[in-house]
Amino acid sequence: MSIDFDEARLRAVLDALVAELPSWGFSNTGTRFRVFPQPGTPRNTFEKLDDAATVHRYTGAAGVVSLHIPWDRVDDYGALVQYAGERQLRIGAINSNTFQDEDYRLGSLAHPDAAVRRKAMGHLEECCRIVEATSSHALKLWLGDGTNYPGQDDFRARKRRLQDAVRTVHDALPTGARLLIEYKLYEPAFYHTDIQDWGMALLLARHAGDRARVVVDLGHHAHGVNIEQIVAILLDEGRLGAFDLNDRKYGDDDLIAGSVNPYQLFLIFNELAAASTGTDIAGTCSRSTAYMVDQCHNIEPKLPAMIRTVMTIQEQWLKAHLVDRVVLGEAQASGDILAANTCLKDAYDTDVRPILSRWRTSRGLAADPMTAYLQSGEADQRVATRQGGVAAGWD
Repeated sequence: MSIDFDEARLRAVLDALVAELPSWGFSNTGTRFRVFPQPGTPRNTFEKLDDAATVHRYTGAAGVVSLHIPWDRVDDYGALVQYAGERQLRIGAINSNTFQDEDYRLGSLAHPDAAVRRKAMGHLEECCRIVEATSSHALKLWLGDGTNYPGQDDFRARKRRLQDAVRTVHDALPTGARLLIEYKLYEPAFYHTDIQDWGMALLLARHAGDRARVVVDLGHHAHGVNIEQIVAILLDEGRLGAFDLNDRKYGDDDLIAGSVNPYQLFLIFNELAAASTGTDIAGTCSRSTAYMVDQCHNIEPKLPAMIRTVMTIQEQWLKAHLVDRVVLGEAQASGDILAANTCLKDAYDTDVRPILSRWRTSRGLAADPMTAYLQSGEADQRVATRQGGVAAGWD
């Protein structure tokens, strides 16, 4: 089966891809048992932006950075935006935090105590103001809300509290911004989670309003769940808003994207690529989806890990755009199972690294970003200059 290697088309495909890096991905992080410090870790949000800018400088595809509040709270957001712009970066989604305070022990927006719900809402209103101050495209909502034991709280009452809350948050968003609703099968609650799957997230998005969308985190599903099918359905409903790209072996492992199951990442991108050229709601949705990264580099060096992430995303994104849609459609229509599967496998098995190398050199980038960074000496320089102070990490 032939593969279309139209260089101009493929370069345009790569030009359109932007990976949104997480500010917290450059901080000291760890497991439930231990946070592992690394030398040269950023001490504030500005230094996190410096690290993100380094990844973007080597890959050419990571010019947006998500912030997390309160971890990235600053006194002057205008100065932060200017600092980012000077480094060829934009501020991405603003991630809220309603799970770390003692008051959130029994939940936040679904908490049975109205005072706690008001506190959580006050934080989200602050996040909406930060969205406006940074010209962010979205406010992202992930809740740790749930219960640990049967009978602990009323399921339907919690659902109604959530519906009312997300509608209020949606209405508080600045013009043009979206509300991104993230779901998770389990953790930190062990009996039930209030936003436990894509169906609940979609339901809340519909209750909230037209600018509410669903976030798909690749690690937030039960084993064997067909994530590409979920992506296709959300595209068809016009409600896919963003990804948290990572990988997993067991649970929410937050491993480097594509490090365990690169074929799954390809199949997810295949659904997006298939929809991207359409003029229907799925096409519009695909073209506005944010490719956010959410990874926890506990023991591996953080900048090389993030560079590897972006390179992998680029590779699988490009492979997804090599699929011959005409041949695939004909095979599907005729019921030729093996031909249809072969169409995908041929694209996936194609080595796209030479194309990526040529694209990078055409933009004045190193053909191999990882090797270039490792040989640059920047890692040692970063450690040498970041002496003293308190390294950023989980608070």
